[in-house]
Amino acid sequence: MPIPRRLAFLAALAAASCAPVPTPNLGGPSPVLYVKGMEAYSTGGKDWIRYEYDVLNKDQYPPALFASAPTLPPCGLNTNASRTWVHFYDANGTRLYGFCALSSPSDLGNIWVAFEEGTVPPSWIYIELEDRQTNTIYKSNLAATVL
Repeated sequence: MPIPRRLAFLAALAAASCAPVPTPNLGGPSPVLYVKGMEAYSTGGKDWIRYEYDVLNKDQYPPALFASAPTLPPCGLNTNASRTWVHFYDANGTRLYGFCALSSPSDLGNIWVAFEEGTVPPSWIYIELEDRQTNTIYKSNLAATVL
């Protein structure tokens, strides 16, 4: 193996050994994420742009994934957070935002991430649905932040 490939392999191996290893989708559907709009709003004395997303195949997820899960760790003060949490990431894997209280698959049609006005958003983002009960991660496609 040439030296550059060997170094890349060792770097990937080191990174993988430090990160939690999510269970693959296990035959479940991967979310099909797409941007559906943008909205300007103000809060806390700042102006923001909200990028609104939908999951095209949200109807393929069972309602049980979004049931209240009081036996699992809370989300802040919310002791009835849902079983499945939604996390937004940029294309490099940096977590941007998340939802921990969606109550049904249809709520995947109203998820969003916001950036302060004047900030250039990442060109591509993705989501992960984290089923905390089974430790399963459902990773979406990369979706644009522009229409």
